[in-house]
This record gives sequence, C-alpha cells and structure tokens, in this order.
Amino acid sequence: MKKRKLGNSGLEVSAMGLGCMGMSFGYGPKADENEMIKLIHAAVEKGITFFDTAEVYGPFINEELVGKALAPFKGEVIIATKFGFRLDPTQGYKMNGLDSSPANIRKVAEESLKRLKIDAIDLFYQHRVDLSIPIEDVAGTVKDLVKEGKVKHFGLSEAGAANIRKAHAEMPVTALQSEYSLWTREPEQLIIPTLEELGIGFVPFSPLGKGFLTGKIDAKTEFHETDFRKTVPRFTEEARSNNQALVAVLNIIAREKNASAAQICLAWLLAQKPWIVPIPGTTKLDRMHENFDAVELQLNADEIKRISEVTSKVNVQGTRYSAAAMEALAKS
Repeated sequence: MKKRKLGNSGLEVSAMGLGCMGMSFGYGPKADENEMIKLIHAAVEKGITFFDTAEVYGPFINEELVGKALAPFKGEVIIATKFGFRLDPTQGYKMNGLDSSPANIRKVAEESLKRLKIDAIDLFYQHRVDLSIPIEDVAGTVKDLVKEGKVKHFGLSEAGAANIRKAHAEMPVTALQSEYSLWTREPEQLIIPTLEELGIGFVPFSPLGKGFLTGKIDAKTEFHETDFRKTVPRFTEEARSNNQALVAVLNIIAREKNASAAQICLAWLLAQKPWIVPIPGTTKLDRMHENFDAVELQLNADEIKRISEVTSKVNVQGTRYSAAAMEALAKS
C-alpha cells in the first residue's frame, strides 16, 4: 500500500484509511463484532495503517471495537478519534449538543485511551467547532495533552478557514477531516487552499457520498429506521431519483477504465492533492478490497479534468445535512 504524509506534520499513513463508524453506528444496526474484527485485520494485511473512529460512534462501542481489533498491531497503525460532543448519561449517553470545554477534552482523551487500548492517541480531532469555547482554548488543551504524552497530533473536523487559522496558530493542526467527494465540492473554494497554505493534511470522510456514489442506492432503496440517511435531504426519494444522473455519468467513466464507480471517485480524490487521504467505510470485505484497490488506479490529467467537469454539470439535489445542521456548519 502506498503511503502519504498529512501535510507538513510528518505523520505518514496509508494512502487511504478505513472509516469505522458504520460498523457500529449511523447506517442501521451495528454489524457483527467478530466479522468487523476480521475485516479490520484484512485491512491491516492489505497495508492499511490509518483507522478512524470517535467516542460518539455508538456511543463508545466503535472505539471499543477498533481497540480490540487493532490491539495485536500496537505501534504499527495510526488511530484517529474525536472529542467535542456532550453525551448525556441520563439519556443513554445520547448526543446533547457540543462540549469542547478543556475538562471534557481531557475526560474524553482519558476514556478513549482506555477503550482503544493505547498509550497515546495518534490523531485527536475536535469533532465539530464549539462556538461557546474559543478555538484557541481547544487547541491549547490539546497542546497540553501532547506535552503530557497522551496525544500525538491535533486535528479539526468540518471547521471553517478562519477557525483553522486560529487553531493552527496556537497548536499546529495535522489534519482537517471534512466531507469531500464528487458531489460535495465546497472544500475546493476556500478550505483546500487554506490547508495547502498552512501545510495541513486533508482527510475526506464520506468520499463515496454515504454510499450513493457507488451506484448501490436508488430511489427505491429502503433505509433502516436507525440509518441517519433517512433524515438527510440529499437522500429523500425525490433527491435520490434526481441524483441518479451523477451515478450514470460515473458508471460511463468507470466502464471505460475497467473499474467501479467507487474506484473512480476515490482515485479522483487521491489525484487532487498528495496530502489528501480519504477514509471510505464499509462492513463488507469485498467492498473493502475494491475501495483500497483504487490506490493503484491511475488517472491522467485529461481524465481527472473530464471527471471534474462532467460530474460538476449534474445539479445535485438536496443538502448533505438538515437545514439546522447546515446553518451550524456555516458558522464553523
């Protein structure tokens, strides 16, 4: 597996990582633990060294899964996790707003270390910008955790350019994790130029459009009641019907390259910048292999330009989160 460095930080990881959230949370009932451990082990055998989780995935059970699965590979892999949500113990630890207070950051760090069975968190992201806490205080708290040897690298998720700059001035940001794909191109406007200027790596989540860009979802697909896509405007039946036009374009290009639509999406992302490391997630072994084989798919400059142009002509219907969530992100 090819390697990449996340910006100027020196943190080297496999060219793609494995997003582990969907194994436990977000896309319906949690998958079988033993099967997911087998999948994670197969990813390691394939050369994947970068694994992504968070305390809120479950909550807690995804970190426990990742910690258990990767315990035999201590020191050989990079594990990223996240802090920043308030989890209410009186309501089954449901997410109840944001909390990036220094006390909560420290609490999450200590508990994540135990669940992940590690001595230091390789990459510790602020999961979402908390407007009630100055981002300089957030960065300063993580800086202290780095000094204490409990954290190695600091990251942000879905942060805007101004907050990226403020945080980076206090504590160097190793990576930004935000949504970026062929149907979510907004980071190209301001975020990617900012990251390039500051020497920060970019870790796109949902690089396959929460599964839609693979072509395995259509207007008739039924989502489980615990699948958060049921609440996403971009995944209404009408939007899915409209957005098939994008999949159709991808399928044409994929056939020409003797590849899958998913591989075209991932190869295109990898071609954007050498410090971009997508983290596709899956619960299926064959999809894991298919996704990571995209590292070997070579796209020339003309092909990259064509993919960018033809997909951008498709008018994607629906926002990627609810109106309230999109409003909050705009302030981040």
